[in-house]
Amino acid sequence: MTRSTVFTPFDIVEGDRKKGVVLLADHARRDLPDEYGSLGLPASEFDRHIAYDIGVETVTRELAATLDVPAVLAGFSRLLIDPNRGEDDPTMIRQLYDGTVVPGNYPITREERERRLDRFYRPYHDAVGAMIASVAHASGKAPFILSVHSFTPAMQGFVRPWHVGVLWDRDDRVARPLIDMLAEDKSLVVGDNEPYDGALRGDTMFRHAIVNGYAHALIEIRQDLIADRAGALAWAERLAPIVDAIDRRPDIHQVKMFGSRTGPV
Repeated sequence: MTRSTVFTPFDIVEGDRKKGVVLLADHARRDLPDEYGSLGLPASEFDRHIAYDIGVETVTRELAATLDVPAVLAGFSRLLIDPNRGEDDPTMIRQLYDGTVVPGNYPITREERERRLDRFYRPYHDAVGAMIASVAHASGKAPFILSVHSFTPAMQGFVRPWHVGVLWDRDDRVARPLIDMLAEDKSLVVGDNEPYDGALRGDTMFRHAIVNGYAHALIEIRQDLIADRAGALAWAERLAPIVDAIDRRPDIHQVKMFGSRTGPV
């Protein structure tokens, strides 16, 4: 974890916006502003998945560089506020996370909740929205959005068999070819809406892709595979030609409304 008196809630990785691709990393960092200290937690908790998605920042930056496409990375720990949740989601500011009580989040006042929304959550989503709009304008077509995440090898005693998972709701334009191309490597166990379901109302993909009819997917890579730089670089190298091939499909840059399994859009 790093802290700074000058704290930015997002980081922009520049790339060729005319290509029509946007990469996102909601949980890339584990940072907190000075004023929040460590939220009452020991430093070791910020080495865990509860603070951030291990390995994702390197994968996203390297994938963006290889493809020469822009990316937006959240600059704050998910323990402060989770940008991949709707504003009405009770898990947006967690008081208990995978067995860890977060003292700095309990109790939390309505005023403090709104303060974190205004200072961190909303500026990040504003940056995501602005980048998507800029890419749409520069490319003259509907953007293709890929969100990069990572997951733990085990959760609550269950050993997860997947090396990678692809999360999606109803729009399978990115998800289906992504799953199929990853599965061509017979050494990989590829999850289809595993280890989580991609239908989450109000999350980043719902907010920026589903409601706009933009082709998208969320990819989850198992954390032990990308925890070191070598592993992260290998996964960026693996994903780059796949993302490029999907980007060239004829329906990817069209606006199509598929709706959501969570209810009316």
